[in-house]
Amino acid sequence: MIPFNKIYLSGNELEYIRQSHETGNLSGDGFFTGKSSRWLESNTGTKKALITHSCTAALEMSALLAEIQPGDEVIMPSYTFVSTANAFVLRGGIPVFVDIRADTLNIDETLIQAAITPRTKAIVPVHYAGVGCEMDTIMQIAKKHNLLVIEDAAQGIMATYKGRALGSIGHIGAYSFHETKNIIAGEGGAILINDDQFAARAEIIREKGTNRSQFYRGQVDKYTWQDIGSSYLPGEDVAAFLYAQLEKAEEITQKRMDIWNIYHEALQELEQKGDLRRPIISVECQHNAHMYYVLLNSLKQRTELIQRFKKQDIHPVFHYIPLHSAPAGKQFARIYGELKQTDDLSERLLRLPLWVGLGKQQKDVLKVLGAKVVSGFFLMSNVLDMIVLRALNGIALI
Repeated sequence: MIPFNKIYLSGNELEYIRQSHETGNLSGDGFFTGKSSRWLESNTGTKKALITHSCTAALEMSALLAEIQPGDEVIMPSYTFVSTANAFVLRGGIPVFVDIRADTLNIDETLIQAAITPRTKAIVPVHYAGVGCEMDTIMQIAKKHNLLVIEDAAQGIMATYKGRALGSIGHIGAYSFHETKNIIAGEGGAILINDDQFAARAEIIREKGTNRSQFYRGQVDKYTWQDIGSSYLPGEDVAAFLYAQLEKAEEITQKRMDIWNIYHEALQELEQKGDLRRPIISVECQHNAHMYYVLLNSLKQRTELIQRFKKQDIHPVFHYIPLHSAPAGKQFARIYGELKQTDDLSERLLRLPLWVGLGKQQKDVLKVLGAKVVSGFFLMSNVLDMIVLRALNGIALI
């Protein structure tokens, strides 16, 4: 079987968990939580990084920091995970869905300004597949209308837009370390505070609404209930696992890039024949090989292809059901304009298996695509073996 995803251990995960047990400190904000926060601050340029138990938690904290009130509107794409919208709906906010771009599948920045009303409070760009949205334009719109920008960078660790880490550009950013992401902790996340005005309050919200963090730093002689909040900290076991992954983040990213590049090179001919479309990466962006997807020509073609993969015990997946078509989306959100690209692309996208260690099994995935998508097109095994061998040996793809 070739699964869609498989976790990768970088080497020190279990040792660091053992160390956290030896210290007897398994609750939040221990040694490895601090190490992970400092790593993110150093490697993203954010002013403050706080580790959370999930990206969902980071987004919920963002909604609290943004002081979303009932009736406030938040502009975002419909083609995203439910947490992007849920975080604001929990505060009484109204997600306003705008369409996505046909090239990157990110929010169409040219539609944002027209969707703004007097009730608009924030813009939430989602960096799909670790490819950055057009953040310069989005930040300019936000500044003009005095709006907050909250980056959903769940898929964006180790990716950049014009040299800046995704998640570090807006006022607030959110990362995911779920086991399906590049850098993992099983469940886990982080909130990046890029605007000083939110730093102190973020600590309080994360610590159940108390100033406990200040108490532990010796800044106050006792801690008390200060604000609304919840328990958004991870356990120290989670942080220990995460830090072992962060230490090897560059290595993990490069291994994923090698696999991504194999897909991209091998599928070029199919794209030229018009039988599928490969991902498009903006020139301003350095992606992180979070996923490799293909866009097929119809829902029917995608369905048939999935069935062919299953017969070979290979498990690709499609992605989000657009939120505007979901029962809760119809109840809690509204749509600006038509979402033609969202509806169309979501029905044609197929994500291929991509995980560190995929190795020569990648050839089996590509053979199904080569043999079944286009009649008469076969990837010659010696050519494909050469491509795989080059990647496994760390030789740059031409």
